[in-house]
Amino acid sequence: MAKFWTSLFKPRAWVAKLLLVVAIVGFAVFGYLGYLDPVREFLDSDNFAFNIGEMRFSAYLLVKAVILVILLFWLVGILSEVLENRIKSIHRIKSSNKALIIKAIQIVIYFLAFLFILGVLGIDLTALTVFSGAVGIGVGFGLQKIASNFISGIILLFEKSVEEGDLIELNDGITGFVRETGARYTRIETFQGHETMVPNEDFITNRVTNWTYSNSRTRVDVNIGVAYGTDLELAAKLITEAAKEHPRCMADPPAECYLVDFGDSSVNFTLYFWIEDVSQGRIRPRSDVLFAIWRKFGENQIEIPFPQRDLHIKNPEALK
Repeated sequence: MAKFWTSLFKPRAWVAKLLLVVAIVGFAVFGYLGYLDPVREFLDSDNFAFNIGEMRFSAYLLVKAVILVILLFWLVGILSEVLENRIKSIHRIKSSNKALIIKAIQIVIYFLAFLFILGVLGIDLTALTVFSGAVGIGVGFGLQKIASNFISGIILLFEKSVEEGDLIELNDGITGFVRETGARYTRIETFQGHETMVPNEDFITNRVTNWTYSNSRTRVDVNIGVAYGTDLELAAKLITEAAKEHPRCMADPPAECYLVDFGDSSVNFTLYFWIEDVSQGRIRPRSDVLFAIWRKFGENQIEIPFPQRDLHIKNPEALK
């Protein structure tokens, strides 16, 4: 249903645009020549009219309003699309500022279009104060979430805490790149390749991790254990070398290896190394470093032990 109204107000195919132009021109010509006067008088008669306060509404007024709304929204949609493409082509402006400018222009255009429709229809808002107030309260409760998401989107654009191209992680585990900040939702492209529409309100009320907010570097952690009896200093040296030899490992801060625990089956180390751009992925450099550690351990006869338990029997004679 939403696609139908979108295609009606903002047709994409050139055939649909041509048919719409022909229909508009046809109605304008027939109206100018007076062929539509009988239809107008019939729809504007008292049999198809009602009053709200001092305002008189008729079927003709409603039909006229529908045609004007479709026509005006079509023109406004085309104008908005032209301005949007024009603003997106300006490379000097950041993507977040472009989105903010486009949103502001759309608000102004649609507000002016709304006032223009009321003026053409001859509707006086002062005569509908009580009625519009009641409707406004009802619509306000019904559109509370939509208004909240819209305002949250504007706040995000002003704060620039989440921008297009950022790598973010949400409170519920969704991780991906921000591709678009819309009026109601933010579109995120996940690592699985699908797109998730997240309400803008979630970015304001929930915790959000922005991996690229102030810088794009990140730390990669690798936990590894070696067997008891291993030369621990040699093992730590080999682990550190495996990280430093990787092309994406940063020299500052340097890679460091720490002995963290004497476990039940192994002596445990933790390797910390930093990569420059987290948007290029963390799994590949971590995997490469693990492969390098495995090769170095094999070349130096360092064993990565299996979990094991020693069983001591106090009374072996009882087993006999």
